[in-house]
Amino acid sequence: MNNKKVSFLKLLKEESFFLLIKPEDNIYSNTYIRNLFFDELESLVNSGLKNIEISWSKNINWLDFVSEIKLKYPKINLGSASIVNKQSIEDSLKIGLNFSMMKFWDKDLYIYSKSKNYLLIPGIKNLKDLEEAINLNCNIIKLYPIKSKDISIDILNFKNINFIAAGGLSINDIKTYKSLGYKAIVIGDKAMINKRFDPKLIEWLKDNQIKGKYNLFNKTTNYSLSHIELDSKASDQQVPKRP
Repeated sequence: MNNKKVSFLKLLKEESFFLLIKPEDNIYSNTYIRNLFFDELESLVNSGLKNIEISWSKNINWLDFVSEIKLKYPKINLGSASIVNKQSIEDSLKIGLNFSMMKFWDKDLYIYSKSKNYLLIPGIKNLKDLEEAINLNCNIIKLYPIKSKDISIDILNFKNINFIAAGGLSINDIKTYKSLGYKAIVIGDKAMINKRFDPKLIEWLKDNQIKGKYNLFNKTTNYSLSHIELDSKASDQQVPKRP
């Protein structure tokens, strides 16, 4: 297992959603729109956003645009989406992205990606494709579109597979899908309201940061208290009893 896959699996345990960004062509040429985009993205990253994927495009400016995101936010788990051919894989490798997601299952493209030692996550809709992907040792799978997936797919039957739900989901769907056993969801179109990022994204991220700090404080406090208790017991054992 390569390092990027190990890091990705670790993030799946810690983070609840991937932000899917679908850049329109005017973002490449219009400086105002581009600057506005980066201002809003900055707010999301500062609020705790960890996972971003950018829809792949044939636009000649796509490479520079995604490279700029990678340069500005080197700690972000950055990937590409809507992977449909070898060129989209090569472009992702050229930038040094951490992962890519397919829209649908493509066995040959998945094998090609494995030959490059690159993490490609398939989009799966039916049981036949799911079983084929698993037979190729694929253990991170996106179910897409989630609301019309094959009803015969019960993710609880696949204990060693990490499932991601995608397709028409919003920040309000995280709790539901996590409770069903999904590691994370992808938020795409519903991350935007009137071509601006949904303010609820920042609210959720900030709340999640507070909960994370609270949980860390509790763990640290409990750890310290357990050591104090152990030290106290050890001291009691060392005090000689009076005859």
